[in-house]
Formats: sequence, structure tokens, C-alpha cells
Amino acid sequence: MTVLDDSPRTTWTPRTPRRHEIVTTGGIEGVLRVGDALRAGGYPVRDFNADVRDGVPYSSVTCTVSLTRSEEVAFAELMGTLPAVISVEPC
Repeated sequence: MTVLDDSPRTTWTPRTPRRHEIVTTGGIEGVLRVGDALRAGGYPVRDFNADVRDGVPYSSVTCTVSLTRSEEVAFAELMGTLPAVISVEPC
């Protein structure tokens, strides 16, 4: 049996898991903004760890995101535009 699909095929692009540390301000609110941006951007996230401590001005998110080559630069730029984000660094 042959199955024909009328929809055009898109080109397959390999994704590579990239681990990033994102430093934020604003406590849990800053961390949640990062999570919302990841979800809204449609990035596949393999793990997401947040370190938020009372009395400390900065929090951090460590996450592994599957990115294509073209998404790598866009990812750092997108995260950097969030008001609570101080830095985005690959680990």
C-alpha cells in the first residue's frame, strides 16, 4: 500500500541539545518569564532547573534546549531582550 501526502514536505534540519545558563533578576517572576519565553518561542526544552534564593538579587536558570544552527543566535538574542535577563551563556 502506498500513502500519498498532499502537503509539501519540509526540509529536515538537525537539532543539537545546547545547555545554557540564564541569569535573571526579579526572583521567581524573572525565572517564570524565561520559562514563558521558551514556551512561546517553541523551543524544545529537555531540562529546566531554576535556582532562586531569598535575599539574593540574582537567580539562574539552567536549561538544555534543542536548537538548529540558525536558531542559536536568535535564541540568545530573544532571551537577552527579556527585561529580567542579565546574561545568557552556553555551558
